[in-house]
Amino acid sequence: MLSIYDYIYGIAQLAAGFLAIIAGFIALSLIQAAKKELRAWKYMLAALVLFVVVEVIGALAAFGIPVAPFWTHVLVSILLTLVITALIVQIHLGKGWAE
Repeated sequence: MLSIYDYIYGIAQLAAGFLAIIAGFIALSLIQAAKKELRAWKYMLAALVLFVVVEVIGALAAFGIPVAPFWTHVLVSILLTLVITALIVQIHLGKGWAE
């Protein structure tokens, strides 16, 4: 039997995923508006999509649906790699280097 805490925790994770989707649409509109100036955002958008998947997996786990921990670790590792790549690309662009 799930407690009230579990339901609130799951709803909070679903809300975070929904807000991440909204942020993804905003980032997508920024990418389409200024592709050359915001090259690092391509990687951040991919990381944002993976973040939504991780949030949904966390919500499923909070509602008692079994999820393999392997997926959460792999997705978070890929997400971290994409964020680091975006940071490195942005640093190189800030120095004036071409991508």
